[in-house]
Amino acid sequence: MLQKTMSAKRIWLPLVLCAGLLLALAANASAATSAQLRPDMTIIIDGAEQTFYNAQGQEVHPILCGGTTYLPVRAIGEVMGKNVDWNQATKTVTLSGTRTTAATVGTPDAAAKVKNISVDIHSDFTIVVDGAAQVFKDAAGSRVYPMLYNGSTYLPLRAIGGLMGKSVAWDGKTQTVTLSSPSGGNQVTDADSFSGGTAPGAKPGLITLEAAKTTALNHAKLTADQVTFVKQKLDRDDGRQVYEIEFYTSDYKEYDYEIDAVSGLILEVDYDAESFTPPDAAVTGTISQDKAQEIALAKVPGATAKHMTKLTLDRDDGRLIYEIEIKYNGMEYKFEINAADGTILEMEMEADD
Repeated sequence: MLQKTMSAKRIWLPLVLCAGLLLALAANASAATSAQLRPDMTIIIDGAEQTFYNAQGQEVHPILCGGTTYLPVRAIGEVMGKNVDWNQATKTVTLSGTRTTAATVGTPDAAAKVKNISVDIHSDFTIVVDGAAQVFKDAAGSRVYPMLYNGSTYLPLRAIGGLMGKSVAWDGKTQTVTLSSPSGGNQVTDADSFSGGTAPGAKPGLITLEAAKTTALNHAKLTADQVTFVKQKLDRDDGRQVYEIEFYTSDYKEYDYEIDAVSGLILEVDYDAESFTPPDAAVTGTISQDKAQEIALAKVPGATAKHMTKLTLDRDDGRLIYEIEIKYNGMEYKFEINAADGTILEMEMEADD
């Protein structure tokens, strides 16, 4: 590792260089901007110092742009144990499944030095992780986009931490970035089954689904026997894992929560005291669940009710809709169906990884 002697002045890049990208990206899919290649930075993930390589075995280094550190997506995919695919036609980077190839072996670039470079910020690139397209934002809530340099796609450190479900720390004195599991990573993983309410897909260090439901109920000042749950799942939002919890009471008061799966904090809460309609209620002018299911299955020949993984009644822009998901024959289908007349408002189809 190179000696870290970078002065504070050289570390700082004027924010105006990247702030101007917002205007440029509004008119173009990509915009060039100045940045710094930073081989003097140390990246530590769960206690282990990392050296990143591209697919050809060449070392790739962190990049600093506008005060934000960027890391290479493909190399991070290796650390996450996921396969990484690039689709040129759709300009999509996909991280999915369990990695089937060994980590790339390369030769460290001992001659690398800190230097000014030009990079391209791409608003036309899409990052998909386990079937979900990701949207990344900085600490101020502004949208940030992937970066391209020498054929490698990069993402901001905050986004990387969110994808990996890890907390991020920066030590300016040693120029060290540390990504670590919130619980320290000291978890039991060798067992035939796991009890305690852990949601499917949850990683070590996340709170359980039951803990998230309890948080929501306590906030609503209700108990489990006073409500009916219509949604309780682990999901991703802006690169971080969240629990989506939705329930209603006997007098049709609806509660909708988004809870941080790491900290357990309530991120969003929505309360509707009058307009919620429970899935099984007979509503004039509203099609039944069975009818919505029939409409969706008609679009997936061969699929049956057992292939349906989601069927919920929800609201979108004040309109009741059925959200339906079907997994069949290696494909995943997602529908939004107008609950008033059965019109298919949206239909998506993608490979089921």
